[in-house]
Amino acid sequence: MEIKRDFYLDKLVSLMWNGQVKVITGIRRCGKSYLLKTLFRRHLLDNGVLPEDILTIELDDINAAKYRNPLELSAYVDSWMSGASGRRYLFIDEIQMSDKVPNPHSPDGEKITFYDALNGFLHMENLDVYVTGSNSKMLSSDIKTEFRGRGDEIRVHPLSFAEYLSAVSVDKRDALDDYMRFGGMPFALSRPDDASREEYLKRLFDEVYLRDIVERKRVDRPDVMSRILDFLCSSVGSLTNANNIATSLASEQGSSATVKTVAAYIGHLEDAFLFSEAKRYDIKGHTYFDYPQKYYCEDVGLRNARCGFRQQEETHIMENIIYNELVRRGYSVDVGVVTSYEKDSQGKTVRKVREIDFVVNRSGERVYIQSAYAIQTEEKRLAELKPFSFTGDSFRKVVVRKDVGRRWFDESGVLNISVYDFLLDPSAI
Repeated sequence: MEIKRDFYLDKLVSLMWNGQVKVITGIRRCGKSYLLKTLFRRHLLDNGVLPEDILTIELDDINAAKYRNPLELSAYVDSWMSGASGRRYLFIDEIQMSDKVPNPHSPDGEKITFYDALNGFLHMENLDVYVTGSNSKMLSSDIKTEFRGRGDEIRVHPLSFAEYLSAVSVDKRDALDDYMRFGGMPFALSRPDDASREEYLKRLFDEVYLRDIVERKRVDRPDVMSRILDFLCSSVGSLTNANNIATSLASEQGSSATVKTVAAYIGHLEDAFLFSEAKRYDIKGHTYFDYPQKYYCEDVGLRNARCGFRQQEETHIMENIIYNELVRRGYSVDVGVVTSYEKDSQGKTVRKVREIDFVVNRSGERVYIQSAYAIQTEEKRLAELKPFSFTGDSFRKVVVRKDVGRRWFDESGVLNISVYDFLLDPSAI
């Protein structure tokens, strides 16, 4: 089964020959290698590039193990480029598997890393360089520093709902029901039945993500890491922090851990792209709260697998999907907080704190979004819309719902839009 990833392919094509290292990042098994080695390679071949002008080095392949040494990698590429007069392309897959090695010319113990090799390749005017990796701190946070401003990141996510729908032959409503259960990990889509999908996603968590984090980060309390995973997966869309999780763990025999350890382990999960943190933003005060915050899983299918496909809270799952789609579209996403002073039933003035699910910003544009699986009563409608009235500004306000058809504006100017329209139309908001 071939799944179109035109959103990312177009990005890669637009960055060709810009003098930068193209760094393709994302959670493992989300399709980074397929994007580079199949879709982008095909694009090059279709546009006249010869196969011998594309060099692919797969660092997770035992046959390429020696090239994890950046000196060996550099020598190999130098040899391949020797005498080449035309344009050539270098693909390096799973670059995070590269080693640090002693600089043989340095008496003070300086280390050579893959950054040094890649920066060296940038001096070759007829070489365009592309790498993939699954470690955010090694790659995303270092693009501006280690690559000396000569790196571009293309962040790849699991399948969006639009990509998922394009690959299946079912109605969009049935497709969304499946997507909310199994998520968008590409290989899960090719499994023959629901049971094998579930088994695949469970094995991904245990045999790929959890094992990889424990080994790479040298986690000495894998039991605690496992419990933190359980906690975050069962509480997506809920406020929490390292202190709350540590307190919860302390109530379980043999699972206690310090707040510092919990915070470090959460950092490992974010580093592996499994979870993203959404900070709380005081809309009127224009400041961020230090805690608590929300965490969303990179893929709801993985989240459901970790929960044993038991906790199917559709409201939180839909909220997670909306968050992921907003991030994929390039928005900065926060959780909005508004405060007001109102009269209670006894006439006393009380301070109330309300939440707007998402405050999204991009290029000076802001939109407030509420995720509402269903609004069945007037009381529910008023509760969902109330926070909008306290923002003190006129930015657009949107409610994404699963229980409406055609989009419409209410008397307050709030756009009510179906989750299908939102997920399938990038211009919807």
